[in-house]
Amino acid sequence: MSNTGTLNVLIKPAQSLLTTWYAEQVVKGKIIACKEVILACKRHLDDLKRQKNNDFPYIFIEKTGQRPICFIESFCKPSKGDFKQLILQPWQHFVLGSTYGWIHKDTGVRRFKECIIFVGRKNGKTTMISGTANYGCSKDNENGADVVLLANSMKQARLLFDESKKMIRSSPQLKKRFRTLRDAIHFDKTFSKIEPQATDSDKLDGLNTHLGIFDEIHEYKDYKLINVIKNSRGSRKQPLLIYITTAGYQLDGPLVDYYEQGVDVLNGLIEDERTFYYLASLDDEIEFEKPEMWIKANPNLGISIQLQDMIEDWEKAKRIPAEKNDFITKRFNIFVKSDEQSYLDYQVIQRNNKRIDIETLIEMPCVGGFDLSESEDFTSACLEFPLDSGKVFALSHSWIPRKKVLANNEKIDYLGLSEQGLLTIVDEEYIRLEVVYDWFMEQSKIYSIEKIMYDPAKAYRLVKDLESHGFKTEIVRQGALTLTPVMRDLETMFIDGKVIFNQNKLFRWYINNVKLKKYDNGGWLPKKHSRYRKIDGFAAFLNAHSEVMKMMASPKGKGDIKVISISDLIEKK
Repeated sequence: MSNTGTLNVLIKPAQSLLTTWYAEQVVKGKIIACKEVILACKRHLDDLKRQKNNDFPYIFIEKTGQRPICFIESFCKPSKGDFKQLILQPWQHFVLGSTYGWIHKDTGVRRFKECIIFVGRKNGKTTMISGTANYGCSKDNENGADVVLLANSMKQARLLFDESKKMIRSSPQLKKRFRTLRDAIHFDKTFSKIEPQATDSDKLDGLNTHLGIFDEIHEYKDYKLINVIKNSRGSRKQPLLIYITTAGYQLDGPLVDYYEQGVDVLNGLIEDERTFYYLASLDDEIEFEKPEMWIKANPNLGISIQLQDMIEDWEKAKRIPAEKNDFITKRFNIFVKSDEQSYLDYQVIQRNNKRIDIETLIEMPCVGGFDLSESEDFTSACLEFPLDSGKVFALSHSWIPRKKVLANNEKIDYLGLSEQGLLTIVDEEYIRLEVVYDWFMEQSKIYSIEKIMYDPAKAYRLVKDLESHGFKTEIVRQGALTLTPVMRDLETMFIDGKVIFNQNKLFRWYINNVKLKKYDNGGWLPKKHSRYRKIDGFAAFLNAHSEVMKMMASPKGKGDIKVISISDLIEKK
C-alpha cells in the first residue's frame, strides 16, 4: 500500500508485470511463503505449460490481468494513512493478475468464477478489494453490472462500501464519472452500481450479480447469503465471486469448507479449474516464535504491518490465553478454538484424514455403540473397527426427524448429509428405536459385531430387542470414572492421526463440537459447546471405544477381536 518496501526494491511494479514473477520467486524460495501459497504458485506455473496443450482450454494474458491493477494504482487512493498513491504489492499482483488474467482461449471469458483470499489481518485487504469493486463496476466491459459488497452484518458490509466511496470522492477522475449516494454508487455510463448487502438485507432478491465480494466469511454460520448471490449470477457472461477473510472460530461454517477444498485442489486431490485460491498462514506452531516466518500469513509485512510492532504485540498477547488465541487466529491466520477447554483443536482433527475402502471390512469384527436422542433430536450409532498400528476406523450414522429438518434451527445442511448417506431423515416427529435396531441388524449382515456398548438412559427396550436377536450388549456408565480413560485414550489417538472416518463431514462436526469438562480430581467428561452443537455421534463412538480400547490393550494373541492390517485398507490416491 506504499511505494516503498523490500519487494519493490527488487522490482518496481511499473517496470515489470509481477503475476508470474511473484509465482517464480515463491517457488524458487526467494519469497517466503506457506506451503499452500507455494502450491498456488506452482499451479500457475504448471498451467502456463498446460496452456500449450490442445486439451487445456485456458490461456494466461498478463496484460489482461494487469488492467484492474493499473486502474487501482492510477485512480484509487486509500482513505487511511499518509499515502499519495496506492501501489499494490507483488502478492496482490499475483492474486488479481491470476484472477483476471486467465481466460478461455476461444471465448475470452474469465477462467476463474470464484477467488478465495485468505490472509492475516492488516494486510491491505479492504483497500485492494474496494478498488477492485470500483473497477468491476466501471471498467470490466459489462452493462448493468451489479457489484455487491457482502458481509454477515450491514455494518461490516459498509466498511468495504464506504472505502470504495471515499476512493471515488478522493479521485478527480473517478468523481466525475461515478455518482455516490448514501446506500449506492452508480456508474451511469453502463447502468452499473455498487451496493452493500448483508444476510438480513431485504433487497437480496432481484440482484443481477456481476461481481460479489464477501468480506470476512469466517463469521458466516451457513450458506444462506452465499447461495442467494450464487443464484443471482445466471444472466451474467463472466460473473466473479471474491471471498476475502482471515481465519476465525466458526469451524463448521463455509470458510472451513472452502479452505479444506482449496487445500485439496492445490494438492491435486480434487479438480476445480474455475476457483483461484490464495491461502496464506503459518505452517506450524513452531513458527509462532520465528518472526522471520510471519510473512507467510502476512504478505504485506514491512508495508502495512511493521515487524517490530507485531513482535511487541505477540509478546504481550501470548501471556493472556484469550488474547493469544485471537492473535494466532487473526495475525498468524490459523484456525483455533476460542475455548481453552475444547477437546480437540482444528489442526488435530485434520490429521485424521485418511480413507479406507469399507468393502475391505466385510465380515471383519467390530464393536457397536449408540446414543439415543431426546424426542425430536439426533440419534446416532457407530461401529468401531480396530486396525493395526493402533488405528481404528469409525463407521458412523445418524437419524433426524423431518420436523427438525424443516425447522432448521442449527442451519445444518441436512439434505446434503442425507444425500451423502451420512444421515437418515425420518418422516416422523421423533426417532423410533426400531430404526436403530434395524441399522444394527443390517450392519450385522456385513460385519461381525462382537458387542454393542450403550448409555443405559432410555435404552432398556432397544437393548432387550438387540439381546433377543443374539447381540451381546454392555452398559457404559456415563460418569467421569468410566469415561476419563476413554477420552484420554481417544485424545492421544486423534493427536497421532490414528482415527479414520473417511472424512465423514457429520462425524467431524460432532467431534468439533465436543467441549471438555474437567474436574479437580483429573476427571473428564464430554460436553456440548451449546445446545445447538450436537455431539451425539461422538457419544456413540465414545461408548464403542470403551470396549475397543480394552481389546487393543490386550496382550497379543488374547482377546476376542482380530486386529485388521491397515496396509491393504487405505485408499490409494
